[in-house]
Amino acid sequence: MKTIKGPAVFLAQFMDDKEPFNSLDGLCKWASDLGYKGIQIPTWEGRLIDLKKAAESKTYCDELKGKVQSYGLEITELSTHLQGQLVAVHPAYDEMFDNFAPDDYKNNPKKRQAWAVDQLMSAAKASRNLGIDVHGTFSGSLLWHTFHPWPQRPPGLVEMGFKELANRWTPILNTFDEQGVDVCYEVHPGEDIHDGVTFERFLEATGNHKRVNILYDPSHFVLQQLDYIEYIDNYHEFIKMFHVKDSEFNPTGKKGAFGGYGDWRDRAGRYRSLGDGQIDFKTIFTKLTEYSCDVWAVMEWECCIKSPEQGAREGAPFIASHIIEATEKAFDDFAGAKTDEAKLKRILGL
Repeated sequence: MKTIKGPAVFLAQFMDDKEPFNSLDGLCKWASDLGYKGIQIPTWEGRLIDLKKAAESKTYCDELKGKVQSYGLEITELSTHLQGQLVAVHPAYDEMFDNFAPDDYKNNPKKRQAWAVDQLMSAAKASRNLGIDVHGTFSGSLLWHTFHPWPQRPPGLVEMGFKELANRWTPILNTFDEQGVDVCYEVHPGEDIHDGVTFERFLEATGNHKRVNILYDPSHFVLQQLDYIEYIDNYHEFIKMFHVKDSEFNPTGKKGAFGGYGDWRDRAGRYRSLGDGQIDFKTIFTKLTEYSCDVWAVMEWECCIKSPEQGAREGAPFIASHIIEATEKAFDDFAGAKTDEAKLKRILGL
């Protein structure tokens, strides 16, 4: 068994124009002072990392690592969630997802997609230059608008959708393979990879590409009413990243999983700060430890009630209290004896 590393924090939701949230130095000192041991860096944030430079320069990456380590922290992983989303966008979402791309690539889906692919390729090389062998992203989606089909889906649509998704991702996966880095897809509503079945569909469509893996975040499964504990039993060999995020699901006679187009605060399923939701983290940490999942426990803060500052303060000790120091001995070793074949035969009456 392996002891989970942490606590760490995903910096994406904490970026701001005010100090200390507007610079890498400021965020590193803030995170370290709160008790975090690692940071997960969103690569679309130029104030934190120059992705192209990180892909091209090992010296730059060494300097970046040195800066982070000077605060007693490690870079746990890089993230390309926004860029990964743009690898596959259904035209119905073009205008909204343009927000994820630089101005030069907006209103041009093909150009935007090419930019996103280049970003992923750079992230593979940057991860290797930083000595990191896992990477977090989204799959994007060509089929999400059909998840509750009306009118009914024509035969072959889902198969074609996953074939196209795999075609777009295979060159990216091959680049990550060349760099020795696993791609961990965050299994998430709104993505074509949003549960176990869709992960398996994608994996099969890529020819069981060895770099296809999972970023496990149980909060998304609560909103889907999916068994997030059994998910670990089914897919633990693919779980290479872990977002520690809480959520709750409280349906009423007026609203359920689809949410009634409500704001997050008004939905039956909503994300909460750690410890404020319904997720059984004690069992999750136990399962991941039992299965020797070699992961960082990274807090992703998303809450519609509590402030991010309070969520971050509470997050580090919450994660630390759940990390299990994996035992290297059995609790009843004191009562054991050395192996003796003759004695074993006597015990068995042989």
